Amino acid sequence: MPRRIIDVDGTEWRVSVSGRVTQYLKDEFGLVFTRGTGDALERRVTRYSPLGPKSRELSLSELSDAELRRLLGHSQPAWTAPEMGYVR
Repeated sequence: MPRRIIDVDGTEWRVSVSGRVTQYLKDEFGLVFTRGTGDALERRVTRYSPLGPKSRELSLSELSDAELRRLLGHSQPAWTAPEMGYVR
């Protein structure tokens, strides 16, 4: 799946679509934000409603870095999200 990389306060976050389909089908998509590796790996998840394309990959590619930073600010820890299996 396509992935984006953004810089937030000097930290690199990798952004990808979650792949989980909700009951809203193409009206709501999940994004997974990941930083670090190994034991220092941190994942956060958020959902958004695209205003333009209804394809997950195309929609992600059209989001600006500022929009992705805003979505990261509204994200939740991965262990609280069904996309990540509620695993700590």
